[in-house]
Amino acid sequence: MNKKRVFSAILAAALTVSTFVGCGDSSSSNTPAVNTGAKQTDGKNLPELTTEPMEIVLWDIATDEPAKSTQEGAVQRFMADYPNIKVTQVHQQNDNYKQQLVVAMSSGQAPNIYVHWGGGPMAEYYKSGFANDITDMYAKYDHPDFIDAAVAQSTYDGKMLAIPFGGLSGCDIFYNKTIFEELNLEVPETIDELEEVCDTLKANDITPFALANASKWTGSMYYMYLVARHSGNAEFDAAYTQENGGSFTSDAFIYAGTKIQDWVKKGYFPDGVNSLSADDNQDRALIYDGSAAMMLHGAWQVSGIKADNEEWYNENIGVFRFPEDSEAKAKGVPQDVEIGTAIGMGLSFNCYKEDGSVDQDMLDACYVLATQYYNDDTYNNDQISTGTLPSIKGMEDTIDDPNMRIITDVFFDASNVQLWYDQYLPASVTEVHKNCMTELFGLEKTPEEIGQEQDAAMQKAIAEQ
Repeated sequence: MNKKRVFSAILAAALTVSTFVGCGDSSSSNTPAVNTGAKQTDGKNLPELTTEPMEIVLWDIATDEPAKSTQEGAVQRFMADYPNIKVTQVHQQNDNYKQQLVVAMSSGQAPNIYVHWGGGPMAEYYKSGFANDITDMYAKYDHPDFIDAAVAQSTYDGKMLAIPFGGLSGCDIFYNKTIFEELNLEVPETIDELEEVCDTLKANDITPFALANASKWTGSMYYMYLVARHSGNAEFDAAYTQENGGSFTSDAFIYAGTKIQDWVKKGYFPDGVNSLSADDNQDRALIYDGSAAMMLHGAWQVSGIKADNEEWYNENIGVFRFPEDSEAKAKGVPQDVEIGTAIGMGLSFNCYKEDGSVDQDMLDACYVLATQYYNDDTYNNDQISTGTLPSIKGMEDTIDDPNMRIITDVFFDASNVQLWYDQYLPASVTEVHKNCMTELFGLEKTPEEIGQEQDAAMQKAIAEQ
């Protein structure tokens, strides 16, 4: 197996990034682990781990609380049970993470465990030789009873390539209940009603949507939902294959792009929308100070806002599903396709020796860490306490947060959950798609022009497969 073989299209997009392990926030490796004797894995059907010294390098994007402490806790519990194994845990920034990972792979510095969102990039990591096939291990050894959708999202070509750990993440509209009550606004059920709400907010000097689009994938959520409401999955699926006339310039994509640019011109988004950073929570800040009233975002915002100020969250924040396209619905287009992920994130393993053979001792250790510590009771309880639902059967019965209940009900009622475009698309297309979101919200190019850009990128990716 040639470990230097990397998908050239994404490498080209990534070469401007020069940071590797040392540039992230590294933790755990220098903290002594305390072995109390009994292991929490005792009595389970798991591989017996080596007693020889070993170091595992793990990359994640847990730069903020509560995820940082939760994930570091999983690593600490593992090292306490297996003190001969040192896990060097590196927290990378989300925005450049995929590019950093590709550069690390191309330069021989790939981590042994790394997080990702599944989809096209996971398949490319595997095909390029940087993801172990754990199908046999998953069938042989103990693991959590993950929901079927999570297993499916962790699988490519019939091969299990990742262990879910991040939880279900629906995508819905968070809103300030206090502002809605003061202006006598009702939760909108259609896009027409949503626009009426936005116009009322604008008339009262309140920006309708808190969007920080420097991250680009944040703007993509609006694009994805408008496409889904106008066509279900049909037009995206066709554009993805580029078969039978499928194109990112089809009706649903033009509708979505036109609607977004209309909303930009009407002032539905904050000034300088493309310069605001979601990584710095500049979108949440607009909700906190009352200058914006709504925010289309992932379910992880529940834990983030709670961590900032739980009392304020309980008093002010509500959530509703993205409104329906009434005209499309009248034509029979399903309105129950939702955006999100069944795994939140997955952990894949890059455990190979210099000669390209599998390093089974390291792979065994990675499997135990991912299945037994990132998904143990402590980890899952931490997830639930901050509003994240693990992708494990029965966990939905534990929810008591009313907003998470709505998000979960919407998720489970969906006919299909469309994974985020920037995770589902091949990595080379992802970069083009994200740049198109900057161009779209910045009114730099028309919906037709960004559609053509995405078509060209998709056709190139298909030709290189």
